[in-house]
Amino acid sequence: MAQTVNTMVEGGKASTGPPLGPALGPLGLNLGQLIKEINDMTKAFQGMQVPVTVIVTDPTQKKYEIKVGIPPTSALLKKELGIEKGSGKRRETVAGNATIDQIKNVAAAKLPGMMSYDLKGAVLEVLGTCLTLGVTVEGKDPREVQSLIKEGSIKI
Repeated sequence: MAQTVNTMVEGGKASTGPPLGPALGPLGLNLGQLIKEINDMTKAFQGMQVPVTVIVTDPTQKKYEIKVGIPPTSALLKKELGIEKGSGKRRETVAGNATIDQIKNVAAAKLPGMMSYDLKGAVLEVLGTCLTLGVTVEGKDPREVQSLIKEGSIKI
């Protein structure tokens, strides 16, 4: 029977310590090799938390599969904008200002894992995250940009 371990690791910096080591150690896998593979697969997401799933298909033959997810939208936005964190008081403080192209980049990266069928829908979802983080888009409130996209003033 396959065993699954789901966790979040920092891109390129997984270690044999918690949470992976204690979960996978008893299964007798080569942790050094497994951690190296995870780090190689996640190095593109340096500095971000990345969802990782390790599926142990056959513990006796030490066969496993690693699935790397896409980091949360908020993490991708923060990296794209070069900010440490969102605004704690989004109505009073602006954490950053994004361009439409930056929003499209994040939406394109997240599209496979989103509920949206197209880039336009994904952009609208990312704009919702901008609102939560206290990020403006080209100097405007994200809700205003969503309205402009829906009415066709901004083409996606």
